[in-house]
Amino acid sequence: MKKYIYLISPRKIKGNIFYNNLKNLFKTKKVQYFQLRLKNTKKNKIIKIAKKVKKITRSYKVKLIINDNPDIAKLVDAEGCHLGQNDMSLLKARKILGKNKIIGLTCHNSKKLAKKAISQGANYVAFGSFFKSKTKKTAYKASLSLLKNMRKNKKITKVAIGGIDNYNYEKILLNGADFIAISGNVWKNKSLSPLKALIQFKK
Repeated sequence: MKKYIYLISPRKIKGNIFYNNLKNLFKTKKVQYFQLRLKNTKKNKIIKIAKKVKKITRSYKVKLIINDNPDIAKLVDAEGCHLGQNDMSLLKARKILGKNKIIGLTCHNSKKLAKKAISQGANYVAFGSFFKSKTKKTAYKASLSLLKNMRKNKKITKVAIGGIDNYNYEKILLNGADFIAISGNVWKNKSLSPLKALIQFKK
């Protein structure tokens, strides 16, 4: 089965329910990447959570990506980090993490930013938002034509993000995305548990 989901953590993590849910989600074998994204959280708390998560991701052969912070990624031996356009430069992050770690970069809806990221050695580029998202408000709207255009570049992994759910994800994959990034649809689904929400992505 091809893994095509890039799962992003909930904004806050409390208690053991989260870790149990995470194990169940990984058991589906749909998740390739798990990004730990904890904004406005103290560094020592992120490290503590990341170490627990790393044990789980290692067990299920899921790649752990730390949002924003290459230092934490290195400390917990994560597979890599994800950077926004206003975070540390990709080149500086590469010096911290070394050549074998994964570095992904947010490129919004810009082919120009993607080309720059590729030239600097990014392992993947993330485009979005494709649909209205409750998890992260963004001023950028990405189009399917951007994915189609970038599809020609086989050397870079393409991640689509923003409001992706079980009704619209197939068209994103069909138009050239290698992975779909999901968060709120799994963690904040009012009618389904995280596991049942993830199972809805059937491709």
